[in-house]
Amino acid sequence: MSIEVGSKVEGKVTGITNFGAFVELPGGSTGLVHISEVADNYVKDINEHLKVGDVVEVKVMNVEADGKIGLSIRKAKPQAERPERPERPQRPRNNNRPNDRDRPSKENFEQKMARFLKDSEDRLSTLKRATESKRGGRGAKRG
Repeated sequence: MSIEVGSKVEGKVTGITNFGAFVELPGGSTGLVHISEVADNYVKDINEHLKVGDVVEVKVMNVEADGKIGLSIRKAKPQAERPERPERPQRPRNNNRPNDRDRPSKENFEQKMARFLKDSEDRLSTLKRATESKRGGRGAKRG
């Protein structure tokens, strides 16, 4: 039987490591289920989910030229069985830049350039101060 990417097959767990489980597929070939592909939630210890000898349904994710086969247990489950991940709430960004609404709405090019140069000089002076203190102060410059 030829192993094709995307196909779902049943296999037997033949070995467990700290990074995943080896599964023997029909036809005698062996593939690896990476620990991240065992369950939908975080897996700290793979032994809590699988044991040697378990029969599992896996989905073939990739077949490399050197014969390595990548498998997934969690993607082999039907969509209805897989719990939907809750969407993360968006955190507000906290930049040290002034907000657009704090600036005048109409600035000409010279005003924008002057503001940019001032901000740039402020940042450079802060950076220079921090760098000089790490080098030992204002001694003679190396050249």
